[in-house]
Amino acid sequence: MLDIEKIRRDCVLWIKDFFEKNGKDCNAVVGISGGKDSSVVAALCVEALGKERVIGVLMPCGVQHDIDCAQQLVEHLGIKHYTVNIKDTLDAMLGAMPQEIELTSQTRINLPPRIRMAALYAISQSNNGRVANTCNLSEDYVGYSTRYGDAAGDFSPLSKLTVAEIKQLGKLLNLPINLIEKTPIDGLCGKTDEENLGFTYATLDKYIRTGVCDDAASKEKIDRMHKNSRFKLELMPCFEPEI
Repeated sequence: MLDIEKIRRDCVLWIKDFFEKNGKDCNAVVGISGGKDSSVVAALCVEALGKERVIGVLMPCGVQHDIDCAQQLVEHLGIKHYTVNIKDTLDAMLGAMPQEIELTSQTRINLPPRIRMAALYAISQSNNGRVANTCNLSEDYVGYSTRYGDAAGDFSPLSKLTVAEIKQLGKLLNLPINLIEKTPIDGLCGKTDEENLGFTYATLDKYIRTGVCDDAASKEKIDRMHKNSRFKLELMPCFEPEI
C-alpha cells in the first residue's frame, strides 16, 4: 500500500519543480474528459500552481452524453476552460482520406484522440502552456492508450500510479465522488474500458503491484498486451551513424 498523502505532497512538489525548470510563468493545459484521471491531474495542478494557471479543455465529438461531468469538474476547481468540438475536424479528416483505402476500426477509434491532442497543443501554444498527460500506470502497462493521442503530453503526474491508487488520490483531493467512481468508458467504441480490456482494473492493478494474478487467462493476456505495447512508452528509435 502506498502512502497516498505522501504521494499527493510529492506529486505537487514535482509539478512545481517541472514548471520551475520548464516555464516559470507557464500554464498547465489539461484535457478534461470528466473521468478520474483528468480530474485528479487538474486538481494536482491547481494545488501546485494555483487555479489561475490551470486551463481545462473540453473536447466533445458532436454530442457527448457525459459532458456534464467535465463541466462539473472545471466548475468545482474554478479553472478557466474552453470547449473545442472536434466533430467537424474528424469528419473533414475522414472525408479527405483516399477512397480506395478502407479504414480499419482501429484507425477510426484512434483518430479522435489524435485530433484532441492537436487541439490541446493549439490551445497550449496560444496560452503560454504546457500540456498535461493524463495516462495512468494501469493503462500504460497494457498499451491502452493512443500513441500521439492521449499518450502524448509535456509532463505526466499519474503514469506511475494505478487506477486504484488514483481513486484514493481523488478522494484525498476532495473531488466529487461521482467523477472518481465513474465507470471508465473510452467514448469511442461504446464499451467500458474493462470490456475492451477483457479483465478488471482490480485484477490488473494487483498483478502490477504484486505479480499475482489468480486467473491464468487474464495473466496471459496482460503479459501479451504488455509485451506488444512497450514500444508506446519508449523514445522513437533513431539511427546512429558512425561519425
